[in-house]
Amino acid sequence: MKNREILIGVTGGIAAYKTASLVSKLVQADAKVSVVMTRSARKFVGTATFSALTGRPVNTRAFSDVAHPLGAHIELAEQAELLCVAPATANFLAKAATGMAEDLLSTLYLSCNCPILLAPAMNSAMWEKSAVQRNIRQLSEDGVDVVLPTEGWLSCRQTGVGRMAEAEVLFAEIQRRFDN
Repeated sequence: MKNREILIGVTGGIAAYKTASLVSKLVQADAKVSVVMTRSARKFVGTATFSALTGRPVNTRAFSDVAHPLGAHIELAEQAELLCVAPATANFLAKAATGMAEDLLSTLYLSCNCPILLAPAMNSAMWEKSAVQRNIRQLSEDGVDVVLPTEGWLSCRQTGVGRMAEAEVLFAEIQRRFDN
């Protein structure tokens, strides 16, 4: 994965703490990693965490004249060899499945021509909703790869399906795409 440009999107779920471990593993494998965080994600993990891990500024706004004069959604999409959104909340899945672009990450998703990998994470009741399952099917039909959530202890103090895949699993999935 040496010198591969990987874009990591982080949405607002408690599983965002696992994404820091994924980013660390990618950087240790000599990948070049840029992180995009939604407003909600920043309530769970701070931008300083990802800046320190990547050595790059964290992207949070669609337009920053200094860093991305053409718009972050354009410039980051052009550089990316892979976009991984982890965690991918039900909200993000709905935006992606319907083509809604209301923030940097959802706009970036629509701008990317590279492979996309999503790692959903949410409460099991949310995961089981027909609307979420419909969005997952739509995204799969659109050619997006989804690493399904696992069963286990959830932050809502229940056990069920909805845990984001572990950082090691996501790292292996990303690595596999570059090994082929």
